[in-house]
Amino acid sequence: MKRIEIQEALGLSDEDSFRKVYLLPALDAGVMEMTIPDKPRSSKQRYRLTALGSALRENLANKSG
Repeated sequence: MKRIEIQEALGLSDEDSFRKVYLLPALDAGVMEMTIPDKPRSSKQRYRLTALGSALRENLANKSG
């Protein structure tokens, strides 16, 4: 997903805050990864869940439903 798509899905409007509070910590924790890691500012940059992120999402879904 594009950064803006993730941000909109979460209902967040401030780009700087989103990067600092959500995106960078998720990347650092290994929950998400860049599709083009050697070009972080590329207009074609997308983000995807890692295996850890998918497992976390599944675990949260199982607990809530």
